[in-house]
Amino acid sequence: MKSFRIFLVIAFFWGLASFKSYAQQQPKQSQELTRILFLFDCSGSMNANWKTAPKMAIAKKLLGELLDSLKKINNLDLALRCFGHQVPWPPGDCNDTRLEVPFAKNNADVIKVRLNNIEAKGTTPIALSLQACEKDFPDVNARNIIIMITDGIEECKGDPCAISYELQKKGISLKPFIIGIGLDEGLKKSFDCVGTYYDASNENDFKAVLKVVISQVLNNTTCQVNLLDVYGKPTETNVNMTFYNMTSGLEKYDYVHTMNARGIPDTLRLDPLVTYKIKVHTIPPVEKDSVILTPGKHTIIGIDAPQGDLLLKLPGLSDYNNLKCIVRKSKEMNTLNVQDFNTDIKYLVGKYDLEILSLPRMYVNNVDITQSHTTTVQVPQPGLVTIISNSKGYGTIYSIEKNELNLIYNLNENNLKETLVLLPGTYKAVFRSKASHDSFYTIEKSFKVVSGTSIVVNLN
Repeated sequence: MKSFRIFLVIAFFWGLASFKSYAQQQPKQSQELTRILFLFDCSGSMNANWKTAPKMAIAKKLLGELLDSLKKINNLDLALRCFGHQVPWPPGDCNDTRLEVPFAKNNADVIKVRLNNIEAKGTTPIALSLQACEKDFPDVNARNIIIMITDGIEECKGDPCAISYELQKKGISLKPFIIGIGLDEGLKKSFDCVGTYYDASNENDFKAVLKVVISQVLNNTTCQVNLLDVYGKPTETNVNMTFYNMTSGLEKYDYVHTMNARGIPDTLRLDPLVTYKIKVHTIPPVEKDSVILTPGKHTIIGIDAPQGDLLLKLPGLSDYNNLKCIVRKSKEMNTLNVQDFNTDIKYLVGKYDLEILSLPRMYVNNVDITQSHTTTVQVPQPGLVTIISNSKGYGTIYSIEKNELNLIYNLNENNLKETLVLLPGTYKAVFRSKASHDSFYTIEKSFKVVSGTSIVVNLN
């Protein structure tokens, strides 16, 4: 069976020679640097004849044609790693892998010359070769791609699946491509966890495979994100979206959602090799996992993000200075946002609890945010209270609610005078001078605050 697998390799390189005309029909190529590491099987089975010539000879010829085509592609670096080419079989060597040509600009001819001098000899250490690729890529600041060309499967008891996953998880490379042919269903499945496997039984099948591979490696794919309101319509917009690589967890893109001139969510160009987690930074945020793009096809991604507005409003003549409000989801303790008064902020449709940082604190629960509606919350006009004492001391201000004292403020023990902005209500001040060493000299003063008025409380 192994002798037939070279067919896909041959077709891959033959088809890529026609890339120029094909690429003109594809989405705009990514301006991001792309690195392709060819992981080339040079094991002894590559010496077997396929039709009129050894597989190795045909593969070299067609890889040369491929490299000629890639010379004209911008933002593309290439490298070549071979395995099974240094120690003959038998006995073979399961450590037989080597980076023959490192990444560099315009090195297609170097790869061609080096490959022409390599002979197929040994065994097939796929896992070890994949692991060695980690050090072949200069860094992760590019689309690092492995295209493995093989006519066989792992022969050295390694675990290609685990190695491939670690490379992706670390952000070293994207999911590899595996080019093979004629494997039975059981063996094909062994490559599913390694990367994206392509197999073809005839030339026409391979041409179709080739187009998919080229599109994925060298082109971005278009998509649009529909932020849906409660009616399922894509009306929400002007919010930041972060696209993460789900395997590595690394951030890939950041966009502020936009409607185009026709009122339709704007078209984005994304790398189709990545499975995404999308986080929409509404308050609270919403996420969509396992987003897969179909290469060359416009994908519409729907995410529920219905929103309404919360307006926090101060009375016209207010003595509040920089009043803020803690916003939480109803019956939850996690702080979603700290909102300033006299601001209007969008929240997801739902119920929220507000903790207004006034004196005393004011709580407004089950505030209902509805679709495209502005919910207004206003605090009462406060009053001003000036606390005066003849000596420094220890004092506390309490609010009185249902005959119960609730501490709201501790006076500064080194001040003789303080002015507080208090909500309308009934209060009590309790004070003892530092000079008094007996609790008997504690002073108590009750007072009432009325909206828009000023009073003086004398603690003497």
